[in-house]
Amino acid sequence: MKHLTVSDGSSSPAERMCWSLVLVQFLAVLALGILSSPRAASFARCPCPSLNLCHRLPADHQYQVEVIMFDQGGTNWQHYDWSKITTVVVSDDFDTNIVCEAHQNKARVILQAKLSLDILSNQNQRKKWISRYASDVKQFFMDGINLDVTFMIDNESIFYNDLTRMVRDTVQTFHKEIPGSQVSFNAPWSPCKNNRCYDFVEIANACDLLIVASFDVQSFMMDECFAKANAPYVEVFTGLLNYIRLGIDSKKLIMGVPWFGYDYLCEQYFEDPGEKYHEVWYDDPESISLKSSILKKLKLRGISMSSGNYLNYSTDPLAAMQTEQMWNALCPF
Repeated sequence: MKHLTVSDGSSSPAERMCWSLVLVQFLAVLALGILSSPRAASFARCPCPSLNLCHRLPADHQYQVEVIMFDQGGTNWQHYDWSKITTVVVSDDFDTNIVCEAHQNKARVILQAKLSLDILSNQNQRKKWISRYASDVKQFFMDGINLDVTFMIDNESIFYNDLTRMVRDTVQTFHKEIPGSQVSFNAPWSPCKNNRCYDFVEIANACDLLIVASFDVQSFMMDECFAKANAPYVEVFTGLLNYIRLGIDSKKLIMGVPWFGYDYLCEQYFEDPGEKYHEVWYDDPESISLKSSILKKLKLRGISMSSGNYLNYSTDPLAAMQTEQMWNALCPF
């Protein structure tokens, strides 16, 4: 090993130049070491023009009323009214630039994750699933996760408690590893519809928010098959009230409204028509505004929309006016 000697101040210009080169090389190696660390490497991949936009929102950044937008990918987010959005839920094929825009507007970005039955009863599978999604959320500088469950479970199913345990484990992991993260759970328009009888009370207690999909009501009505409203006011109000009657805090409930409709084609006729008959049912600014008033009546935490991509963001003046009215209908008060 070579030993360095301390200069007495009488070194030659050539020696001083040599020491300068050594210092430069040392600083370069130090810088490379810093940049190669996991934390620095993650910031180096920040897709935003400013590193500040890759910082997650702190836990104390809360809104009195949550407005949660579900996004289905693409670039329509560029036309969203970000002055109204507090959280945006993105799917797997999201545009990474949406994170920058959301954080620029002090809104959270959370990743939607679909749960499946095959991982519920296996503890190792549950841990791997949670770890993978926590890693994805960290990698893309997101602020949490939205749990989407569509399979059927009743209170006598072997998966009943497994689902609750899965939700608890997810919340604990995310809150620990990603401070300030938001964990939400999607629920049907009313408890125990279509055999989706989960332990909603315990799930709501564990999660930050319970997002009630207050639409597709007719898909659960098996007694008749007629074209009807996608989200009737009475059913929406009653469904949310049923969650509150279970003992769930209304301040944890988000009312989900549809920004889409259905085109019903008549399949049976009393006599042979000259042309096919169909009915189109959809929500407009008036019906959305009417349902938005439920927030105050039931003291809910907020409202969500499915999805932001479904509005017409063309330059057509009429479409632009109608789109603006849909956004404004979210907050009539």
